[in-house]
Amino acid sequence: MSFDAEAVRSRLVQNSVNTNNRPFFVVGLVLALVGAALFVMSAMAAGDHHRAWQAFHVNWLFWTGLMCGSIAITSVHKLVGAKWSGVLIRLSQATAFFIPVSLVGLLLIQTVGYDDIYGNMVAALGSVSPGKARWLSHSWMFVRMFVALGALYALGIRMIRSDLLPDLEMVKPKVTGSRRNRFDRMLAGYDEAANHKRLYVSAAIFAPLYAFVMTIVAFDGIMALQPHWFSNLLGGWYFMGAWLAAQMMLALMMLYARKAAHLDEFISAKQRHDLGKRCFGFTVFWTYLMWAQFLVIWYGNLPEETGFVFARLWGPWRPIGAAVGAGVFIIPFAGLLGVAPKKAPFTLGLIATISLCALWLERYLMVTPSVTLESGPVFGLPELGPILLFGGLFFFCYAIFARVFPMVSPRLAMITLEKEASGH
Repeated sequence: MSFDAEAVRSRLVQNSVNTNNRPFFVVGLVLALVGAALFVMSAMAAGDHHRAWQAFHVNWLFWTGLMCGSIAITSVHKLVGAKWSGVLIRLSQATAFFIPVSLVGLLLIQTVGYDDIYGNMVAALGSVSPGKARWLSHSWMFVRMFVALGALYALGIRMIRSDLLPDLEMVKPKVTGSRRNRFDRMLAGYDEAANHKRLYVSAAIFAPLYAFVMTIVAFDGIMALQPHWFSNLLGGWYFMGAWLAAQMMLALMMLYARKAAHLDEFISAKQRHDLGKRCFGFTVFWTYLMWAQFLVIWYGNLPEETGFVFARLWGPWRPIGAAVGAGVFIIPFAGLLGVAPKKAPFTLGLIATISLCALWLERYLMVTPSVTLESGPVFGLPELGPILLFGGLFFFCYAIFARVFPMVSPRLAMITLEKEASGH
């Protein structure tokens, strides 16, 4: 196989700063505005405000987890020295621009929406131990979550910035105006050796911190809503679900970037196969964690544990539970079991979409039965507004990143492509 390294590097540099981000920018902005209008309208309505804020909380948990899992991809890939993902890694890093939305969302949940979301928890605090009541107090929960997420986000930004700097040095001759000025400011005082060390130290700290902080989010954002229930595995299930969602989102972004970032010639069937194997593997691992959590509760048969599970697997919530099981495990497992479906763009994209929708339903199922005033699942404008708001803001922020920074790392992509060209 002939491989003209200089010609490939030149095309990568050029394509990295010429991504077509307009569809995400326009569609994301429109969805966010429509979603914001629907959410505000529902939140101000006398009969719908509780549903609107509860749906807001569900979407905050889903999209925040998805973003954090996407940033964690960089951490893990740096730690293990992954070479196959050089063309794709920046597509997951672009989610970092969603950080301000996540922090503002947390602030709104802990202030304006607190009573609608945590009202049941507050009413039950008198029947729990004094220590647990203090732990779940409003002020302590807010400080704990805000500080923990703030530390994780600061470290994530530091890590991604360190990974960007060498590429900015390569691509800055191709940009002009404010973009060039931004790159020059970021590169002021740039030292390659110090930056390399900073990147790997940040990655080494981010991975365990991700697990710790996402566990706090799961405990305070899900388990606290029903304070008599507890599961030590919930934190792991939540952050591995977010990690799985990040793999699926990366698969979709990879398919989008083939045209939008002009990467079609650089994204090979082998890369799709490698990513498909990750999607398949972590689908199985999510199921293992779900089963491990369920089995202990089932055999323990303690009322304070079983009530949470029974409410979601029997009665009016059972169809949602079945949809989660089918969409997160059965369909992805069957669909990605072979080699060919992992390599086929349509199949991989379809299964990734199904898995992401089912993971959203999983967050909905974990939260809503604990807080809703309804007798079962209800979907209407109060639920639609936050979905459009958060989804639109996610893609809008993604497009802003693409307008500012290169959407492929020529440096890392060359490592991947050279290895593929040599037959490894």
